[in-house]
Amino acid sequence: MFLNFLIKKHECQHSRVPIDVDEAYCPDCGALIKNKWFLVRCGCCNIKRDAHIHYDEIEPDTKFCPNCGGTDFYIQELENPNFTDVRYAIFKKIIIPQQKQTTRQIWIEKEDNLLEERKLIGYRK
Repeated sequence: MFLNFLIKKHECQHSRVPIDVDEAYCPDCGALIKNKWFLVRCGCCNIKRDAHIHYDEIEPDTKFCPNCGGTDFYIQELENPNFTDVRYAIFKKIIIPQQKQTTRQIWIEKEDNLLEERKLIGYRK
């Protein structure tokens, strides 16, 4: 178990996906990545709080709110952060699972003339 902690896992960090687009494919691994911005707010007084990502979860930096002392917080998803929200905004790249598309191909031949070319019709389900 301790050895697994020391071995570095080679997972794609999607560093070449640009920040200014909503969705893009990662050129390194081919996954569809959605860029999202989040804001952590106090559950009591609704003030913006500093936050960080810890084990892929968004958490506030301090346990207690510096304004009211409350421990409750909620995470607000932003479309695009404002100039005033940039200091508190958390940026996260989320992998969107893709559905596999199956393709079926059907050959159609005319029965009366066998020398005529075959036509390929594509069908996607």
